[in-house]
Order: sequence, then structure tokens, then C-alpha cells
Amino acid sequence: MEYRILAQQEITLELFSQFHRRQVVTKCWRKEEGKWVVRQDPFVDDWSREDYQKLVCDLKHTAASGGLVCAAFRQGQLKGFVSVEAGLFGGEQRYLDLSSLHVSEECRRQGVGTALFLAAKAWAKEKGARKLYLSAHSAVESQAFYRKMGCVEAQVYHPRHVKEEPFDCQLECLL
Repeated sequence: MEYRILAQQEITLELFSQFHRRQVVTKCWRKEEGKWVVRQDPFVDDWSREDYQKLVCDLKHTAASGGLVCAAFRQGQLKGFVSVEAGLFGGEQRYLDLSSLHVSEECRRQGVGTALFLAAKAWAKEKGARKLYLSAHSAVESQAFYRKMGCVEAQVYHPRHVKEEPFDCQLECLL
């Protein structure tokens, strides 16, 4: 696997032609009456062409505004990526927003997500952050990965993330 930072002009719809977002979800974490519980919530999470188009715009913006877009390639094909936004927020928490981390379906559980997450942590620390902030998918498998990476429930929730993805788990990771 080759890992490298992407320049804005490299981020195109074609880049994602062999990337498979698909995730079969059966159980999710839900916050009920102030406590986290696991609930059955079966669905298939996948991206449409419109979702990929929005992703390309978002990642181009991240790269153009001084954020990080780091990707994993196997034989020249994109197999994973992570993005971190440039602006600190959260007062004394000094968060940087890990805005996306995805690994193509066929490459999961092979260390790609771990390598990308560690790259994001290193970059954020270099930029003066104290913690990474994540609005993370609530699937049991996704949450197990983030917990393994040292993430815990965020001390301060980002209102925009909560509004956009009300079922996500709001997490932080100390750098």
C-alpha cells in the first residue's frame, strides 16, 4: 500500500472509480436517556454518484484551505483516505476536525484505516491541535475501530456535525 498526501487537482470523481464505500450494518450505538446502548438497525450504507460528487467538492475544499487529504493506493487505485480540516475549534480542547476516514470494502481489516488515522493524528499534532474531533458512523464495527484508536466521547460537541448526522457518535482523540 502506498500512502501520500493528495493535491487539490488530484481529487476528481475518476479517483473514486475503484473505491467501494459499501458497508453492511446490523447494529449501531445509540444514545438514549444519556446512556450509550447497542440497537439493531440493519441497513446498507453506500454512496450514490451525487454523494461522490459532494465528497470530491468537500475534499478539494479541504486541500485548498490548508487541510490534510491523505490517501492509500494499491496498484495505483485509491483504497482509503482521510481528511482533516485546517481550523482549530473547541476553545481549550483545541480540536482539529477529522472530517472523513474511509477504506474501500475489500481492504478493511488490513491496517489501512489504522495507518491513515495515525497519519491524521501526526499531521494534527504538527498543526498545534490537542485533540482530533470525529463525527463517526455509529455502526458497532466503526465504533470498535475508533475505540481501538483511543477515541472517547467528545467533551464538547460540534453543533454542525450533530445537526448534519444526528446518529453519529461525537468522538475525540488526544494527540
